[in-house]
Amino acid sequence: MAKIHIPTPLRQYVGKQPAVEVKAGSVADALSSLVAQHPDLRRHLYTDDGKLRAFVNIYLNDEDVRYLQKEATPVKDSDTISIVPSIAGGRGTMSCGMTTCLSCPVTCSCCCLRCGCR
Repeated sequence: MAKIHIPTPLRQYVGKQPAVEVKAGSVADALSSLVAQHPDLRRHLYTDDGKLRAFVNIYLNDEDVRYLQKEATPVKDSDTISIVPSIAGGRGTMSCGMTTCLSCPVTCSCCCLRCGCR
């Protein structure tokens, strides 16, 4: 079965698992299987009309599927799929109430001392 690596911010929707194994013939099948197993994840990956959100990047064995066959890209049992949310500059608010710096790889500004975002 193919393995889908789940980014840390989305793990709360998959039982805190770092990866989920799915049986699939394509990237679209793999993602459909993932959200069938973990329905709360759907709104974080897809728009209301069923399109993959623009800020969600999908990689198959370290290759961006946008440069392969997109969601139609074939998947083998030995493949790994990574969900990589885009990071952009700016600030947001984490569930802990702290302001985040979206320019650096830290998830919470209470931990962010490097870029001076606090």
